[in-house]
Amino acid sequence: MRRLTAALAAVITLLALTAGARPPVPASASFADTFADPVIVRGDDGFYYAYGTSDPLREGERTPHRIPMARSADLSRWTYVGDAFQTLPSYAAPGASLWAPDVRKVGNRWLLYATVTETTTAAGASAIGVATAPGPTGPWTWAPEPAVPPRAAPGGGWWWTFDPAQLTTPDGRKYLYYGSYFGGIWVSELTADGLRITGTPTRVAVDNKFEGAYVVRREGWYYLFASSANCCAGPTTGYSVSVGRSRSPLGPFTDRDGLRLDVSRAGGTPVIAPNGNRWVGTGHNGLVTDRRGQDWFVYHAIDRNDPYLDEPFGINERPMLIDRLDWIGGWPTVNGGAWASDKRDAAPARTPVPGRLLFADEFSGSAAGWSWVREDPAATVSGGALRWPVQGADLTGTSNNAGVLLRTPPAGSWIAETRLTLPLGEDTVRNYQQAGLIAYANDDLFARLSAVAIWNTRQVEFGKEMPYAEALSYGGTIAGTPGESVTWLRLAHRIDPANGEHEYRAGVSRDGKHWTWGGVWTLPADSAPRIGLVAHGGAAPAVTASFDYLRFYKW
Repeated sequence: MRRLTAALAAVITLLALTAGARPPVPASASFADTFADPVIVRGDDGFYYAYGTSDPLREGERTPHRIPMARSADLSRWTYVGDAFQTLPSYAAPGASLWAPDVRKVGNRWLLYATVTETTTAAGASAIGVATAPGPTGPWTWAPEPAVPPRAAPGGGWWWTFDPAQLTTPDGRKYLYYGSYFGGIWVSELTADGLRITGTPTRVAVDNKFEGAYVVRREGWYYLFASSANCCAGPTTGYSVSVGRSRSPLGPFTDRDGLRLDVSRAGGTPVIAPNGNRWVGTGHNGLVTDRRGQDWFVYHAIDRNDPYLDEPFGINERPMLIDRLDWIGGWPTVNGGAWASDKRDAAPARTPVPGRLLFADEFSGSAAGWSWVREDPAATVSGGALRWPVQGADLTGTSNNAGVLLRTPPAGSWIAETRLTLPLGEDTVRNYQQAGLIAYANDDLFARLSAVAIWNTRQVEFGKEMPYAEALSYGGTIAGTPGESVTWLRLAHRIDPANGEHEYRAGVSRDGKHWTWGGVWTLPADSAPRIGLVAHGGAAPAVTASFDYLRFYKW
């Protein structure tokens, strides 16, 4: 009777999943506190198999598992089945770690690709290792050579050879995507056995913005999912996933607005980002399709109330989450655009739409209502704009020497908007010149939305700083792509009905008409943030930010 009851429960759970219900949150809770960079495959036996990066599984354990594995009949209830490896490959340096696995069946055997963080080639020289097995849980045998050997960077050092993802096209050709922030994301064709790359690699995503590639083919398109921003900043982790598509596995991949992913001002259509509930750092995804054809988005996230495996600091605790992946107008989004699910919190707000104008300062007259934190005399108003030379200063950490121009926002739900001109050019390294909007409670508690130069790239970053465990935590999420010189920015504010927190969602436009809405940061219910403008960062070469207005609309 007990076996019958368990079998019936499994069938009921499976039916619920295939009907579109969500797995429990987090999916890995039954066997792990953290299970980062997850990927799931379905075995020939009908079971689903999950693989994660090398970390301790439980708080207090402190000993990393070398690619932990788990099994499930229904994508809901998981059982830990062991570690893929007890030893490192022969070319790994002592103390190397194994990250971000990808598992595929090729012919009559299974292949497991993994990042080998250090090799005997040189310090910092990472590689993609590959192992083979007769089944999805092993036993795994390392190939004698890496699938992707260490790659020397042209300017010195070694490109980050991280985050493998394999793809087999309908004609049977096999490709491997790999790379990270230092060097970008690349794709190479694989040999027929899947064990080594061959031919000339192609870069498909720019460096200093993307990592964690995962590629799927759907209706004749190849979709490149990639993660952006910082994976591991504890409670302010802004990791998020965006996507581009191409008719070729070699790219070029472009987003919904036609922006390429392999250029300085790179695009990327949002798939998931922090949405204001407890989950931040929503990134590094895989994809699995269940028996009924429903796609599920597999990723890790961080509970902002419990961000570390062993508090107060240490390994970021990144459990595995599984949510429904929807395809809307040919583009993927998690939970129809609601993103990470969590039944404990209020539903995420719908896409902000501006209503009637509540207030506007067109910078053509009185300065009433504004106040400074550290006034900058170089900021002047003329010709209907606030012109502000970017200061060689900052707000993050303990620097706190940048000026902030503020005013009190309206009550309730509203959308703040500005039109920003910031001629940062292309490709030139000018870290970290930026300008934009800020929700500011104090120097150590704010959410800043700015067009910014990050090394050779131009991005719109939505960053947050907050005190945590007697230290400061800062992290950002990438909200969109700035215009060539002019970018429209919005901060949409509401009070979370579940906990009274201030929620701010970032909006970005290149023409003032078509908007991309990114992630959400929250500030405490007992804070009283003001809204304002900032222009600071690196000191050279000089650039001046120009703000045409600050407007508040009813949301």
